[in-house]
Formats: sequence, C-alpha cells, structure tokens
Amino acid sequence: MTQHIGIVGCSAEGAALCYQTICVEGAELLGPHAHPEVAMHTPSLADYMAHIYRNDWHGVGEVMLASASKLAKIGADFLVCPDNTIHQALPFIEARSPLPWLHIAECVADEAVQRGFRRLAITGTRWLVDSEVYPEKLSARGLEYVRPTPGEREEINRIIMDELVRGVFTPDAVLAFRRVIQRMKDDEGCDAVVLGCTEIPLIMNDVNSPLPTLDSTRLLARAALRRAVA
Repeated sequence: MTQHIGIVGCSAEGAALCYQTICVEGAELLGPHAHPEVAMHTPSLADYMAHIYRNDWHGVGEVMLASASKLAKIGADFLVCPDNTIHQALPFIEARSPLPWLHIAECVADEAVQRGFRRLAITGTRWLVDSEVYPEKLSARGLEYVRPTPGEREEINRIIMDELVRGVFTPDAVLAFRRVIQRMKDDEGCDAVVLGCTEIPLIMNDVNSPLPTLDSTRLLARAALRRAVA
C-alpha cells in the first residue's frame, strides 16, 4: 500500500511539473507504469495573487487551507505545495491543517547537504527572495545563502510572472538567469543555485546553468514519492 499524495497547486506550470514527476518517476520505485495515487486541487492563480499583491499572507494561507481541506476529504494522506512563494503562508495555517505537509525548502536543504554544497544562490519571485522561507531552512542546516541584488530580483520576477507562469519560455530569459547565476558564482562565491520558483526548472538545469542546480520542483516531488512508498 502506498500513501495518497495531495498536491496544493498554485501556478499551473509548476504544479504540472510536480505532478508529472511523481507519475513518471514513480515507476522507478514501484515498477512499470506504477505511481502512488495523486490528487491535485488548484484554485485560480488570481485568487492567490489578489492576496500576494497586498502582502496578505494570512489570506494566502486561507486559500491553501481550503485546498488542503478538499484534498483531505477525497482521501489524501499528506500534502505538498509546488510553489515556493506561498510557503511563507504555511506557518499561519499548518496547525489547523487536516493533513501534514512536506516543506519544499527543507527538501532543497536536504539535497544541498547531501551533495556537499555550502553557499547557495537563491532565485525566485521577489516575494520569495525577500522572505525567510529559504534562509530559515538553509541556516538550520548550516548552509550559507546569497540573495540577488534588487535589480536582479525585479528582472527575475518579471520573467517568472510575465512569462514562465504563462508557459512562455524564451532564449532571452535563459540568458538573463545565466547572467545572474554567473555573477553570484563569481562575485559571491556560491557553489550551487536554488531554482526557487517551480517554473524555473522549465528553462534552467545543470546543462545551461553556470552553477549546479537544486531543482525545488522535482526535489519536492521525489520527497513526496519517498514518503508515499515508505
């Protein structure tokens, strides 16, 4: 028996990649064509953004909690959220959640420690990069971190919100990320980069990144698989 994975979706591209990874890589653990039962609930992204634009993280948390309740009712055993930004609302609702959650930044921190990285560049939306979602979890594991400059944050945020979440992937976006990651490698001494938006892995990977990548989307999906089959 495997556990039923509940996915609390936010943006479509990141949620889809997480779902696909669970279904495809499940076969490596369970045999051909097999994967744990998976359910996903995704409210309109606009519902989340209405709160995010007001910095209303309690409101974001309530949207997450509504999804959690629906997934619990259809039999999910635990929850994952393939969206780094809205994890900053998780502390406001976790105690009231009907199910336990895996934390995406903890999955990334575990992988960084396992691979021997020490100083991580954080990329993601400006809300995520400005938050303590990653600093808190990385520091707890003895890892150092570096945030992009304010200008870099705005450019990365524009690419994510205007392009990636809409399924638009361009060579210019790849070049912009490469510039930021290269600078953080050369100037800041980073030895790996956190792809801290679940859409970033759709354009950046170990092949085209100046630094080894920590793919938050797939790391969360793989952690969910391990928990489901444990």
